[in-house]
Amino acid sequence: MFVSLRKIVVTVGNADKVVQQFSKKGIIEEQEGFVDLTIMQQKARNGEEEVVLMIRWESEDYWKQWERSDAHLAGHKARRGQPKPEYILRQEGGRYHVKAVKRGQNS
Repeated sequence: MFVSLRKIVVTVGNADKVVQQFSKKGIIEEQEGFVDLTIMQQKARNGEEEVVLMIRWESEDYWKQWERSDAHLAGHKARRGQPKPEYILRQEGGRYHVKAVKRGQNS
């Protein structure tokens, strides 16, 4: 399993906009090797809110396939040159290979 994490930090009151954007049905759900997308939100503190996206893939190869796909690149190309929304303060990302998963006994 392979995980892509993306943290988006926004001004207070705007996290719901990011959550709504990534909650909509999209083409990622149709991609080979896509497992799921989890959207997490942290409560406001210090004038900021955080939204974290955790996208799970069956493998790093499937993630790479998505990153290089025409559909994914077209989405980014369509937004090229447009200013990011004012409420987005910063973004961070990371990619990880899952080495172990523990499950509760009732899972």
